[in-house]
Amino acid sequence: MGNITTSKELTSWSTAEIKNNIIEIVKGRDLDPLKAKVEFYKNELAPYCVELSQRNPFPKVAEQVAIAIGVWVPIWSTIPFQDILPGRIHEQSYQIFHNDGYYANIARYAPGHQSGFWRKFASKLPAYDLMILQQYSVENEQWNIKNVGIFQALANREVPLSIEDADNWFIKNVESKLKKASSNIDLQQEIDLENMDRNTVKKFEKAYLATSFLEHLYIDNDFRLVKSRREATQRSSYTIAVRRG
Repeated sequence: MGNITTSKELTSWSTAEIKNNIIEIVKGRDLDPLKAKVEFYKNELAPYCVELSQRNPFPKVAEQVAIAIGVWVPIWSTIPFQDILPGRIHEQSYQIFHNDGYYANIARYAPGHQSGFWRKFASKLPAYDLMILQQYSVENEQWNIKNVGIFQALANREVPLSIEDADNWFIKNVESKLKKASSNIDLQQEIDLENMDRNTVKKFEKAYLATSFLEHLYIDNDFRLVKSRREATQRSSYTIAVRRG
């Protein structure tokens, strides 16, 4: 399928064709610099996303919640904070929704893993796992999102972060750190991050303390197109995710 420049040409495509073409044209592009990804969205992806958003089978947010439950892998995104740290392993990055009102963005970071030259020097260093834990609910027919925790762990980079391991870590943190907390405690407290320079910590603090806005332009059982903003005045970000469990 060739590149499409207008939504009008896409009206004759099936929804499956549009989704499959999106998946195909974003392959290998999630490693691009943020500026390049923003331009790529404007110049190539936007017509597909506009057309797909008009075919959303679950436009009501209350219906979207049940569909979102499970494990998703973001295959392309313009969200800036997820690459504040270097070395994110994209195939070990997960977004997991549970039916208890919590979801987590979890990623494995292993600087040097993409370079054959640096890999041999970095192979003895630990990997770094990061979890952004959030609460979700539905209010006024909108997703209501609140950041409630950031968790870190050092890990053996030779042992991949599996979906099962990521989910178990998610469950452990919710049960031990959040569900036992008093209902009177504001869960969105100041974050405590270790093994990071102050500049990086400040970037995470800014993202963590902001109010998130999330909208599913399209969602079905195996594909999500998400529009989000960290603040009302911020440029919108777009994420394409596919189901993994």
